[in-house]
Amino acid sequence: MTETQFTPRVFSGIQPSGNLHLGNYLGALKRFVDMQQPDMETIYCMVDLHAITVWQDPKELAHSTRELCAGFIAAGLDPEKSILFNQSQVPEHAQLAWIFNCVARMGWMQRMTQWKDKAGKNQQNASLGLFAYPSLMAADILTYHATHVPVGDDQKQHLELTRDIAIKFNHDYGVDFFPITEPVIEGAATRVMSLRDGSKKMSKSDPSDMSRINMTDDADTIAKKIRKAKTDPEALPSELDGLDERPEARNLVNIYAALSDQTAEQVLAEVGGKQFGEFKPMLAELAVSKLAPISSEMARLMGEEAEIDQILAKGAEKARAIAAPILQQTYEIVGMVGAKQG
Repeated sequence: MTETQFTPRVFSGIQPSGNLHLGNYLGALKRFVDMQQPDMETIYCMVDLHAITVWQDPKELAHSTRELCAGFIAAGLDPEKSILFNQSQVPEHAQLAWIFNCVARMGWMQRMTQWKDKAGKNQQNASLGLFAYPSLMAADILTYHATHVPVGDDQKQHLELTRDIAIKFNHDYGVDFFPITEPVIEGAATRVMSLRDGSKKMSKSDPSDMSRINMTDDADTIAKKIRKAKTDPEALPSELDGLDERPEARNLVNIYAALSDQTAEQVLAEVGGKQFGEFKPMLAELAVSKLAPISSEMARLMGEEAEIDQILAKGAEKARAIAAPILQQTYEIVGMVGAKQG
């Protein structure tokens, strides 16, 4: 059996759960923009089907989906260069997910740490959708034969499951049909921590708004949050190992590195020996210069909902043009007679 040559193609998605923050930007959006290259097809999705694995207020979900699309575009994703759409407009995701539900094993799903964390001891009352979420995620990726997926550390296990499903499907049916998707994990700040506690991930669910920089924050708010970010009394070190046991210092250095497209080592070579009273204004100025224009453009786009909806509809058409033939071939491999995609 000859090895199939797959078109280089990136897929990734973010849940439209509201309150995009700096962690989403540095861990995902900025990297999505960087991957928008002429030699790589890029497909980015607002995964609204994933969002409803837990109950969502319908009006808030619609608002958050549009806001996420606005965030994608304001961060630099060009609808002419990348395909942008929301998942529910492309039915092939859910259809392929059913095939994958029949390929994946219960034991694989039960091992997912996100299932254990979210369902906890209340597993019998959690939704079936929450349990089967990784199977739908695999379908999101493989319905486009995506070869690369930019992921954070917390999604690596789900991508490994995607690879397991692809391998098992290919083996079960004696084909080389689905690619074994590669994770893309890189960057100085793929995991951005809270500005109030460097041991915790930056999160929209943190009760303190000062713990995060929201992508909708204006310039003054961004600067204020960085000035008030928790630090320690020591000067910044010149070497990376000097950040050991200093989580807040490490977090701010990593944020500076990611925003300035440098490594943490390069930043420390520049700022080593400086006190935070000198470093924080540098970081605030950099953050405002990078993030305030995104906030302004998001606000403009959110005043033009029809424009966003049109972009999503066009993106869904482009996505279906790729996904429908792949699902059709999947049905034929499985032996579904007369199954035709619209």
